[in-house]
Amino acid sequence: MEEVFIVVGLGNPGPRYDNTRHNVGFDTIDMLSCKYGIKVSKLKHKALIGDGKIEGKKVILVKPQTFMNLSGESVRDILEWYKIPLKNLIVVYDDIDLEPGKIRVRPKGSSGTHNGMRSVIYQIQSEDFPRVRIGIGKAPEGWDLADYVLSKFNADDRKVISESISRAADAVVTIIKSGVETAMNKFNG
Repeated sequence: MEEVFIVVGLGNPGPRYDNTRHNVGFDTIDMLSCKYGIKVSKLKHKALIGDGKIEGKKVILVKPQTFMNLSGESVRDILEWYKIPLKNLIVVYDDIDLEPGKIRVRPKGSSGTHNGMRSVIYQIQSEDFPRVRIGIGKAPEGWDLADYVLSKFNADDRKVISESISRAADAVVTIIKSGVETAMNKFNG
């Protein structure tokens, strides 16, 4: 049977959340969608999904539509439907513990402070899947964390983040093509 990869970007649905820090996972899916001509428009498994090929491998791009805190419901549905090994699930999301401009590839790990990842790990009962974290930096002094992650980027921040998103998309492609170790060596510098 053909190997399938599922790439999930975490974010919140709806125009209100476009260009927010919490939606860089969605932005990465949009970039992959654009670059590889994979239309992410089918509403299935509580998500917008699209399937196509990246580097000759079958890939399903996923943007859960459940809102961040319930992302795991969508991911669980998709895993149950496609029955892929967890090593072929790649989750892309924002990370306040990484400086803006940095990305980090990991083969597995905890959710940290991220509610979307907490939901995914809880729903699929495992943390053994690759992920790409995109640094958005810590909330400024006196800011509520929720307000910060849901705030929009200004033009300067957006430039830095767009480069990170581009690198995150490249990291996903590297994981698909050459494995998570290769991606870690290449992108965790």
